[in-house]
Amino acid sequence: MNQDYIQPDNWSIIEEGFDKERVKSSESLFSIGNGAMGQRANFEENYSGETFQGSYIAGIYYPDKTKVGWWKNGYPKYFAKVLNAPNWIGIEIEINGENLDLNNCKVIKNFRRELNMKEGWYHRSFEATLQNDTEISVNIRRFLSLDLDEVGLINYEITPLNKDARIKYKPYIDAGVTNEDANWDEKFWEHLETKHHENQAFVTAQTFKTHFKATTFMHNSILSNEKKLNIYSEIISATDEKIQFSYTVEVAQGVKSSIQKIGGYTVSLNHENTLIGAENAIKLALKKSYAQLLQDQIESWSKIWEMSDITIDGDVKAQQGIRFNIFQLNQTYLGKDSRLNIGPKGFTGEKYGGSTYWDTEAYCIPFYMATKDQQVARNLLIYRYNQLDKAIENAEKNLGFKNGAALYPMVTMNGEECHNEWEITHEEIHRNGAIAFAIFNYYRYTGDYSYIPEKGLEVLIGIARFWHQRANFSKDKNQFVILGVTGPNEYENNVNNNFYTNYIAKWCIDYAYEQIQKVSLEYPLDHKRIIEKVKLSDAELNDWKKVSGNMYFPKSDELGIYLQQDGFLDKDLVLVKDLDISQRPINQKWSWDRILRSPYIKQADVLQGFYFFEDHFSTEELKRNFEFYEAFTVHESSLSPCVHSIQAAKLDKMDMAYAFYLRTSRLDLDDYNKEVEEGCHITSMAGTWMSIVEGFGGMRVKNDTLHFSPKIPKEWTGYSFKINFRNQILKVAVTHNETQFALEGSTEITIFVNEKAVLVKPN
Repeated sequence: MNQDYIQPDNWSIIEEGFDKERVKSSESLFSIGNGAMGQRANFEENYSGETFQGSYIAGIYYPDKTKVGWWKNGYPKYFAKVLNAPNWIGIEIEINGENLDLNNCKVIKNFRRELNMKEGWYHRSFEATLQNDTEISVNIRRFLSLDLDEVGLINYEITPLNKDARIKYKPYIDAGVTNEDANWDEKFWEHLETKHHENQAFVTAQTFKTHFKATTFMHNSILSNEKKLNIYSEIISATDEKIQFSYTVEVAQGVKSSIQKIGGYTVSLNHENTLIGAENAIKLALKKSYAQLLQDQIESWSKIWEMSDITIDGDVKAQQGIRFNIFQLNQTYLGKDSRLNIGPKGFTGEKYGGSTYWDTEAYCIPFYMATKDQQVARNLLIYRYNQLDKAIENAEKNLGFKNGAALYPMVTMNGEECHNEWEITHEEIHRNGAIAFAIFNYYRYTGDYSYIPEKGLEVLIGIARFWHQRANFSKDKNQFVILGVTGPNEYENNVNNNFYTNYIAKWCIDYAYEQIQKVSLEYPLDHKRIIEKVKLSDAELNDWKKVSGNMYFPKSDELGIYLQQDGFLDKDLVLVKDLDISQRPINQKWSWDRILRSPYIKQADVLQGFYFFEDHFSTEELKRNFEFYEAFTVHESSLSPCVHSIQAAKLDKMDMAYAFYLRTSRLDLDDYNKEVEEGCHITSMAGTWMSIVEGFGGMRVKNDTLHFSPKIPKEWTGYSFKINFRNQILKVAVTHNETQFALEGSTEITIFVNEKAVLVKPN
């Protein structure tokens, strides 16, 4: 834990007291989104202190040219950037001739932020004394509508406390924005058109290179004691990039004045004419009052929470943590559009660039399968199917593979590889396995096999072909090996025979082979279509099986463990507990050379294999490998604590499981990795959900049936969650004395609890 200023609360994230050192961290933590757009919790008014400005639109990106000192053959030409979008939240405030700026106020009192996760809004309030001695009270509420997902609303209220005040509201929209992490300090937006009339303004711009068009819009209303005033705007700026209005209001001491601002984006992904789309978006928003739109927001979030909430009794910080994670996941992706995916930072920052990593398949799909309907998870699979041609092209152009072998990118927006580190781009190939595993996992959980003959089998064949070609036969070992890789533990590069990579490669080939046989028998027309399309022969299938049937896995018979890679035991095996705390986190304190030579593990690697393929290994094997590798794991990846929490719970190491749960659930709230100001770790938040449902709840799917082995940390008095399993809603409630199951619907189901069959009847 590296920060402790967030106030414990079951349903809200709360900050009390103004601290300039916390501004950027809070901008991340109080971010809001609606699946189509999102923004950091930047101040609406001017702020001259340190800040990280960020607003983002789903699916909009820029190919920023890769910046490297030494160009390697096959290096990605660009690193996709999640673009900082034009700013629509800005409202400069002038009071009795002085600009409001919290960095320059004489006094700031009662500063408070609240992100209300139950109702889906962000609120900020404070009292300030300006340099001109005017004292004011300010209340601002902002939300991004779930129902009208191109629209956001701001209600900004000011009350003069010690004298009358002349207040000038100066709302603006501004397309002259840049990215914090641009490689070449370029601007990514090109102005196309500006338009304004009465209280509305529009700036249309398009991205360079990718030519996404976006119209940024605003509509303003001025109120006094919540009654609208007929005040005309004065245009104080109308450049190519920025339009700014000014409204002057004389406000008596103690009277509340406010501006209500509607803003947002319409984009060419969804509109042929984005300007007309923006005008229509404003019209739709104006059909209802601000209060009605806020009530709609509350009701929409209520429906989300009805299915996705997890309750924890007796531990407020644990409860706050899981709800923060679930809230951010739903703000980032709602599953409406198969063109979109879940970025590692969501709408909270720019780090990691591209929108899609293997995190989606490994961690996020289980959450969306269980808390939405299966179509949402299927859309995530379709996203990869639609990019299969690019994956084949990636393997051919960058690695010299042939015959339809597919290597999915480590980072992507459109199917092309756009990660800018060679050792990750070309070596961290295990990502292919996660994409195949997600297809298996989807069918295992939903029972919907139709995806495989329709689309999934082509993906499985492309991935199997990749592994067949990537392995080579070692005469020395008389087995197939996979050389020069990076496993999930990115603190190792260019290693030979990473256990997880080799294991998932074998599994991918075997699973693809099994599905080819199944589709041949049960879907002969699809089988014929696919085999003819991909030109797959029996001879090639036999070659696949030679590889998967004779794959090498490094292991230590003495220790009874699988080795992370060849030579792991040659390292200086100093345990993490014996590492000086001043050296942590090592990725911020050590050279890369020192990290690579060390035994320290960034995240689950061998244990990732044990997590995916738990039923392939005995509990005793898990115990030996867990106890060995956890002792060397520094958990400096956000994806690390959740897997360890699940496995610790399975091994009845409940104190450890609880500690890992707290770390994954409060990773950002307590800034464990000292980097939250860059944005939140969205994809790993799905792992927090898994820590409770799969870890403490012990949920598994075996032979088309739900199994549970419930456990509860001693710090809790109870917890509950819901899952949508094959269109039946099951609620699970666990206390120290019992576990209760409640089934919605009309059809009874049989589940297994601690290996005993239990019949659960509806209602």
